Amino acid sequence: MNEDYIKRVNKILVYIDNHLSADLSLETIAKIAFYSPFHLHRLFKSITNETLNGYVTRKRIEKAASVLMHKKEVSISDLVLQLGFSSNSSFTRAFKKYYQQSPSDFRKSNNNSFSKISQTNSKKGKESKETEEYLCTPDNLKQRIQMNTRIEIKELPAMDWAFITQIGPDGLDAAFGRLLQWAIPKGLVGDDLKMGRIFHDSFKITQPKKVRMSACLLLQKPVEVSGEIGHTTTTKGNYIVGHFMIEPHDFGKSWQSLFLWMNENGYKKADQNPFEIIYNNYNEHPEKKCIVDLCIPIE
Repeated sequence: MNEDYIKRVNKILVYIDNHLSADLSLETIAKIAFYSPFHLHRLFKSITNETLNGYVTRKRIEKAASVLMHKKEVSISDLVLQLGFSSNSSFTRAFKKYYQQSPSDFRKSNNNSFSKISQTNSKKGKESKETEEYLCTPDNLKQRIQMNTRIEIKELPAMDWAFITQIGPDGLDAAFGRLLQWAIPKGLVGDDLKMGRIFHDSFKITQPKKVRMSACLLLQKPVEVSGEIGHTTTTKGNYIVGHFMIEPHDFGKSWQSLFLWMNENGYKKADQNPFEIIYNNYNEHPEKKCIVDLCIPIE
C-alpha cells in the first residue's frame, strides 16, 4: 500500500475522532482529503476494511456506549445531539443493531462497566481470546491489582510519539518491527528506548479485529516523520498510572483491573485516550515479563 495513502487515511481517522458531531459524509471527507468520493471510498475500505459511512456510524455508536457506561449525568437526548443523529428513534435503532439493547437498557446492564458488553459478538461467533481477557470477575481483578501493581495519581507531561496505525491485534508485532526498522537508522534506539500503545477504541466496546491502536515509540527529540510513520502527542494532565510487571497475555486483564480501581475510587476517565509505556523487551527479561505503565487520563 502506498505510504502516502496510509498517511492521508491516518489524518482522516483523527479528524473523525475529533468531529463525531459534524457532517462526516463521504462527500465532505473527500473534500477534506482532496480525493474524489469514488477514490476515497475504495482507498478507505482497502486500508480499514470498512466503508467510510460504516466506520463513522460505528464510531458514533461506540462513543455513545462509552458515555453511557462512564458518564451517568449525560442523558440519551444529549447523546443524540452530540453525535449528530437526526432523532432519538434513529439513534436507538442504530444502537440496537450493534448491541441488541436499547441505550437505556445498555446503561442499566453496564453500571459497573465491566460486564461483557457486546452480546452481538458472541451470537455471531466472533468471540476471541482478546475479548475473553476482559471477562474476569471483580474479585479476581481486585486480587490482581493487589498482587501485581502499584497505582498512583500523577501529572504526566506531554509526550511525543512516532506511531504506526494498527487495526486489530493481528499484525501488531509486525507494526512494532517496522517502527523499529525506521527508528534504528535515525539513532532513536538506545538504552532509554520506550515503546507503547495508544488505544483509540476499547476491547470492551469494539470488536477486537476493529480496535484501532497506535503502535508507538517515545521520542526524546524532534524527528521528521513520513509515510506510514506518523507523529502524535499524549497530552499533559492527570492520570491513573498502574506500574505492572506482567506476561504479554496479561495486558487485557491488567487494563480491566485498573479501570475497576478507577471506578471504585471515584475517578472519571477524561476524553483523552489511555496508553501504555513499555520499558523493556520481555524476551530479555528473566521471567519473560513486560515492565509497563498503564495510563488512564482522568478529569
